[in-house]
Amino acid sequence: MEAQGVNRIKTIIMMLFNTTDTNKDYLKESKDTVGKAFSFLEKIKMGGVGSGKLVIEEFSAKLQPEDLLASAINYATIVLRPRGIIVHFSNGSNRYSWIIPYYRLVIYNTRTFTIHANGHFIKCKRNKNYHDNKKFLDKMIDLKNDSLNLEYYDG
Repeated sequence: MEAQGVNRIKTIIMMLFNTTDTNKDYLKESKDTVGKAFSFLEKIKMGGVGSGKLVIEEFSAKLQPEDLLASAINYATIVLRPRGIIVHFSNGSNRYSWIIPYYRLVIYNTRTFTIHANGHFIKCKRNKNYHDNKKFLDKMIDLKNDSLNLEYYDG
């Protein structure tokens, strides 16, 4: 019994959940950590809160599914929440959700588009999918800055 508790703590610290089936821990943790999903009206006002598909190039070791299909193209989508984001990705028939509060979110936009949090990352290709999502990604960065009240950087 204690080993299950340890695994759950590790999962919550990393905030990665298998959401192939309904996962009550994920539902509670996502609401507590990044807030409830935006209402229908808020989604319309914001012009949408979900990204299109981003092609995953690489996972950090702890995010990589154990049953990773090497031949499959893996995609990620990002959903905005009031206090953070949720990155969803699939591997075969399994779906995973990574909860990231804005205060832990770090983005690198170099040769790849990389999402970092708590020492883990997902690198996405900067291909047509990335460029199709550029407006959404800018909105995500603006929401992060607004939520963290980073106006002191504006000069």
